[in-house]
Amino acid sequence: MLPSHTNFPDEMPNPNINGCRATREILDRIGDKWSLYIIASLAKGTMRFNELRQQGIDGISQRMLTLTLRGLERDGLVSRTMYPTIPPRVDYELTELGQTLLVPVMALVSWADNNQFAIKEAHERFDEKSDTD
Repeated sequence: MLPSHTNFPDEMPNPNINGCRATREILDRIGDKWSLYIIASLAKGTMRFNELRQQGIDGISQRMLTLTLRGLERDGLVSRTMYPTIPPRVDYELTELGQTLLVPVMALVSWADNNQFAIKEAHERFDEKSDTD
């Protein structure tokens, strides 16, 4: 039984059923190193590949950007539009489904921002305690 001060439902889902595995796969996708950066960058609007690489996501390699965009496209979170120009032009944007992810993502970003110093202090207390053990 969960403590009464939480807002969780009375019954948590069984982690061994297919729905939980599917949820884990989705959370693994959006929780990887680069997906949230891409989603946040595309929240500003449609971007070309090089715009994402140069302006939106510092430090990502071309290969990792390509792989992450493909994964997000496969999940239906990002759409890719290719224009038959020379050189080819490819635009990326959030789908309607991807747009719905912005609210919880921004809530998580806000929580992390609001709690970064408390977490840093907890790290320091833990590390000091570990050093004395």
